Amino acid sequence: MNTATTAREPLPRGFWVIWSTVALDMIGFGIVAPILGRYADRFGASGFQVGLLFASFSLAQMIFSPILGRWSDRVGRKPVIIISLFGTAIGSFITGAAGALWVLFAGRLIDGASGASVSVAQSAITDLATKEQRARMLGLLGMAFGVGFVFGPAIGGLAALGGPHIPFYVAGMLALINAVAAIIRLQETRVPNKAAQTTRVHVPFHKRQYGALAGVGFFSMLAFSGFEATFSLFGGERFNLTEASTAVVFLGIGVVMSAVQGSLIGPLTSRFGSLQLLRNGLVLVSIGLLFLGAAVIWPTMIVALLFMVVGAGISNPSLTALVADSAHEDRRGEALGIQQSASALARVIGPPLAGLAFDHVGIGAPFTFGALIYVLAIGIAFRKLK
Repeated sequence: MNTATTAREPLPRGFWVIWSTVALDMIGFGIVAPILGRYADRFGASGFQVGLLFASFSLAQMIFSPILGRWSDRVGRKPVIIISLFGTAIGSFITGAAGALWVLFAGRLIDGASGASVSVAQSAITDLATKEQRARMLGLLGMAFGVGFVFGPAIGGLAALGGPHIPFYVAGMLALINAVAAIIRLQETRVPNKAAQTTRVHVPFHKRQYGALAGVGFFSMLAFSGFEATFSLFGGERFNLTEASTAVVFLGIGVVMSAVQGSLIGPLTSRFGSLQLLRNGLVLVSIGLLFLGAAVIWPTMIVALLFMVVGAGISNPSLTALVADSAHEDRRGEALGIQQSASALARVIGPPLAGLAFDHVGIGAPFTFGALIYVLAIGIAFRKLK
């Protein structure tokens, strides 16, 4: 009875406003990401420069996530989210108006720094949630990412019919509208504790538990980002997937992951707890990567992807909930920012390493090596986390 009651506990007022804010932000990201490489090609960018362009976004996110998180602890979540949305709009407009490659890099750096607001939105959710609700609400927030990757590319493809610059202007306008809506609708979830700020000393970042969580996040994202970067190459070589069919596969991944995070996280967390879900999810992804690297027929690939998607769907919000639980309430934004920073660093390193493995070791090597990297995350989760 308690499990059912916890899983069905009404969501706090203000949750869906934060959710819709993140969803619109992710739609804007989904508009830009699939077409950025081809857009950069118009400026004479090499393949390496395109890779650097994507890495620059994650690099800026890595640097600014803890900064924005710390700032949100001090001044509140709402102003940081609003400023970040305006920054996203500016970065998108600069990218759309770029006349040279260096301007394109400037736009992506601004957009990446503004994208660090994801951890602030997670902090706002944890402000609203009770400890029992956190994983469920973070899972629902994960659905917003799925919505972005389902609808964003479709909107971007239609906008591109009007010209190569138009999708970036559409993304910028969407961010601008989102910022104005946030000013009107978004409620402040955190009232800074002035007294607590005078005693902000080394908590929780010198605790082994928090360092272990950051390590789990880094290694798991290192492997998963390598999968994202090289799956289209793998699918083309081994299964003759075209750009369109690869997009359909990723669409399916987004739908399944959104369903897992939106409907299963609440009841599963109530029954097993976030730590057990994190451990089980990591194991599932590792098994899925191992099968995917060896897959030569469609059924094997589909089963492998299901293992991966379900595993990531239950482990990601569970990890975020554990980070929020490990942090003092006056440093929760900073803690989640550092977690986001670790993931962003992994996104900088993971794709080029996976590309090198694909080029020089074998078609399935990025996934086999990814499974081994996940073993490191699994080892930390079982040995260091309590």
